[in-house]
Amino acid sequence: MTKFSIAIHGGAGTIIKGDMTPELEAEYRNALKESLDAGYYVLANGGSAVNAVKAAVVMMEDNILFNAGRGSVFTHKGLHEMDAAIMNGSTLDAGAVAGVKNIRNPVELAEEVMLHSGHVFLAGEGANDFAIKRGIKMEPDEYFFSDYRYEQLKEIRDSDLYQLDHSIDKQESSIKDKKFGTVGAVACDGDGNVAAATSTGGMTNKRYGRIGDSPMIGVGTYANNKTCAISCTGHGEIFIKAVAAYDASCLMEYKNKSLQEACEEVVLKKLVALHGDGGLIGVDAKGNTAMVFNSAGMYRGFKNSDGDNLIAIYGS
Repeated sequence: MTKFSIAIHGGAGTIIKGDMTPELEAEYRNALKESLDAGYYVLANGGSAVNAVKAAVVMMEDNILFNAGRGSVFTHKGLHEMDAAIMNGSTLDAGAVAGVKNIRNPVELAEEVMLHSGHVFLAGEGANDFAIKRGIKMEPDEYFFSDYRYEQLKEIRDSDLYQLDHSIDKQESSIKDKKFGTVGAVACDGDGNVAAATSTGGMTNKRYGRIGDSPMIGVGTYANNKTCAISCTGHGEIFIKAVAAYDASCLMEYKNKSLQEACEEVVLKKLVALHGDGGLIGVDAKGNTAMVFNSAGMYRGFKNSDGDNLIAIYGS
């Protein structure tokens, strides 16, 4: 049996200990642990990597701390438009959704797309129609409301600014002092199969149906047993330009780099050259994990069958 392992992230950016109260830090660490334990439980009981990453992401989608599912930020119109993707590294099957509304767990809808739609990517109203057909759990608008997220919207609603989870930025300005609230998980199961899943609520005050990297296969999410599984978090437009997740896989497949080397090449060199802030998590078919970021911090954790585990927030 292959060493099985799982890694998760809950967003990256300017996450500094001095800005965090002890109580809030404890909440985040507990939330990360719950997600990690949920995914690891699946693996420890012989479950698949796909089911493990789904379980881990669902836990974070249900937690209002993270910008995904219940904690999703508001769009300019005061709505919640969510994106998610999931990919099976053993078959290269994938499913993704973008701009969906009132879906409790977008990652579960992404899996339904992968398994039952005959397609890979559904968006907007059509994706919601498919969700109803498949019996995906829906929630009213009130479920996704939080005073904290609404205050973020009110601060910039009448401007041309958008907000990357916590901090304001103009589209053309430099990317700094940001937090990216995307959540994700990667796993390798006991059979050596890998999988990845990513979910996000996008940007506060986003307009025009903007979609970031998270649901794009090969960009924010990718899995291939030959190489690795990757889930990204960061400024989506830059990750799209870099084709970040697939690039890590390519470096392993064509340049024979290790998982860690490939992830560092993408995050610490390619993304930096493009002024891209954020990070990614990865796992290979031998159960090795990587968690690499070029920002001040990244909510993250990993656990494997060798007994190794870590939950962390800040940079070293």
